[in-house]
Amino acid sequence: MPRLTYKRAGVDIEKADKFIEKIKPWIRKGRTERFAGLFEFAKDEYQKPVLVSSSDGVGTKLKIAILINKHDTVGIDLVAMNVNDVLALGAKPLFFLDYISTGRLEPNVLVGVVKGIVEGCKQAECALIGGETAEMPGMYRIGDYDLAGFCVGVVEKNKIISGRDIKAGDRVIGLASNGLHSNGFSLVRKVFSEEEQKKMSKELLRPTRIYVKAVLELIKRFKIKGIAHITGGGFYGKIPPILPRGISVKLFKGSWRVPEIFKLVQDKGNVEEKEMYKTFNMGIGMVLVVEEESVEGIKKELSKFKLNSWVIGETIKGNREVIMD
Repeated sequence: MPRLTYKRAGVDIEKADKFIEKIKPWIRKGRTERFAGLFEFAKDEYQKPVLVSSSDGVGTKLKIAILINKHDTVGIDLVAMNVNDVLALGAKPLFFLDYISTGRLEPNVLVGVVKGIVEGCKQAECALIGGETAEMPGMYRIGDYDLAGFCVGVVEKNKIISGRDIKAGDRVIGLASNGLHSNGFSLVRKVFSEEEQKKMSKELLRPTRIYVKAVLELIKRFKIKGIAHITGGGFYGKIPPILPRGISVKLFKGSWRVPEIFKLVQDKGNVEEKEMYKTFNMGIGMVLVVEEESVEGIKKELSKFKLNSWVIGETIKGNREVIMD
């Protein structure tokens, strides 16, 4: 019987080392070293800094990336899901770490993933300071992998956007999404066959939009009372948590452009309308609650970032609900 080695058990350390060599040009662009990372915090810029953290993944959108063997956009998704969540409290993302787990390490595949992560961090002006790549035979099928990310941001304590100042009569501005983003894909994959997924791959793999630069600029110039990142749970799940007691949101259907992909999912899958708004972003990736007099200035500023936006609703007296009108 041959002697048992780690490689015979399914974990190839030499291949992992070669993978590290392959991604070094990219991780340098992200100002990073794999494994443990250090970040020098510019504490003098803040009087009472509060750290804000987020951890998230990409979900079953990865199955479509694996199906068509295109892996660079899901790295952007991974960063976006985390930095947008940090942003929802008014925080500036500081640094990001990734975790990649796979049944068998395929360097060419994972290099694409890392390229996307670096690009996402670049868009968010966030340092990539570390990561881990785990080869776990028996846990995943050969060819499968999963991604997780972790982000830390910072906000001045008296500038945390908590929603506590929201009042009836405020306006709700919706920022255009880049399509499906990174949630609802278990339903999408039920609706469309693998052949259809391949044909629609360009649309299905559009990366989640990163709103960091635009929204941080708005925060400097306007009073933003509340921010909701519209991901899993949709409008019904993500907007109520930012509302204070006694306030609801009324959304005006038809006040923004719903991308065709959502109509295709609804029609082909025979999905109820409310289910669509509970599952998907329906063309609105982020929601801002602002004072009425700020609306035009905010929309004008967003246009400088080539971001479409609409007034999609208003706040009313109620019980922290979302009402579709």
